[in-house]
Amino acid sequence: MAYTTIDDPSAHFQTLLYTGNASQTALTNTGNSDLQPDWIWVMARNNSGGYYNALQDTTRGIDKIVSSNQTTAERDTEAQIISVQSDGFTVGDNNESDGNNSNYVNLNAYNYVAWQWKANGGTTSSNTSGSITSTVQANTTAGFSIVTWTGSGSSNETVGHGLTTAPEVVILKPRSEARHWLIWFNEFGDNDKAHLFNTETPADNRFGPNAPTSSVFGLYGNQGNRDGTTFVAYAFHSVKGYSKIGSFIGNNSSDGTFVYTGFKPRWLMVKNRTQSHANHSWIIFDSERETNNVIDTFLEADTTVAETTSGRNAVDFLSNGFKARESYGDFNGGSGHNFDYMAFAEHPFVSSEGVPTTAR
Repeated sequence: MAYTTIDDPSAHFQTLLYTGNASQTALTNTGNSDLQPDWIWVMARNNSGGYYNALQDTTRGIDKIVSSNQTTAERDTEAQIISVQSDGFTVGDNNESDGNNSNYVNLNAYNYVAWQWKANGGTTSSNTSGSITSTVQANTTAGFSIVTWTGSGSSNETVGHGLTTAPEVVILKPRSEARHWLIWFNEFGDNDKAHLFNTETPADNRFGPNAPTSSVFGLYGNQGNRDGTTFVAYAFHSVKGYSKIGSFIGNNSSDGTFVYTGFKPRWLMVKNRTQSHANHSWIIFDSERETNNVIDTFLEADTTVAETTSGRNAVDFLSNGFKARESYGDFNGGSGHNFDYMAFAEHPFVSSEGVPTTAR
């Protein structure tokens, strides 16, 4: 059996850096493969104005936005991403006609990062695997799907996710009302525990009593199934050589914990599960914004804080995993603390033909 089925991760995930110009602009990806994105997460790097980040996808309609650093309902505005192309996407102009700082993706002279995942080219299907019918757009090769549904108000319901393996992470947001994001990791070992997209530790009765299976995941009452509310979820499972979802134990040392992923990371998001603290955010590193080790430039998914470069959190991206290089609580602080993570590859440790790669 081949080590990996994905020799070129850029066919499924890419990172794009750009500078806003307040004019409608088509942006082109630079990876080895063309990538028409289906889920795009944009963050302003020099976020001095406190602007919210933008999460948009081709299932809900690419011009509809939810933001991981706010709880507000989905918004529809022409000042966001307005279309996707065969190898990129188009951002709208600087029109803020709704008077609410609606342009999160193209303010003049702002520096942005756009993380992009491929699902199924915008093609969705109805899924009746669960007790509630869902709409899914799945990339079964890369272990990623976008799922939407309307809540029934009942507990112990399920929705189909369209993947062939049980998800290890489900990121869920109510669309039609202002309510918190939920993030469930299988690492919790408890089906109904979930993080919020903030600095808290995971709590009970937030997700669902049913463990995700190869066809469905569960919902719990108002959290993911409020009657009449529309929802979106992004579901992931690990794919050898391309993505890894897991946890590690911090050692509170600059000679930090090494985590084997089976690939050289391109993107890494980490959260301290053990300790609630005002500074313990969801932190994101990528090798596009900082190309050489040690990588200590990070963004926070749950805040409006600008990109930070400091010794507070630092990591080495290696050919087969990552290694913490500081002892701060967000990433490696607190000896014995549990940290949950998601990572996506720049390239696999070994190709499908059994050829090893080389660390930088």
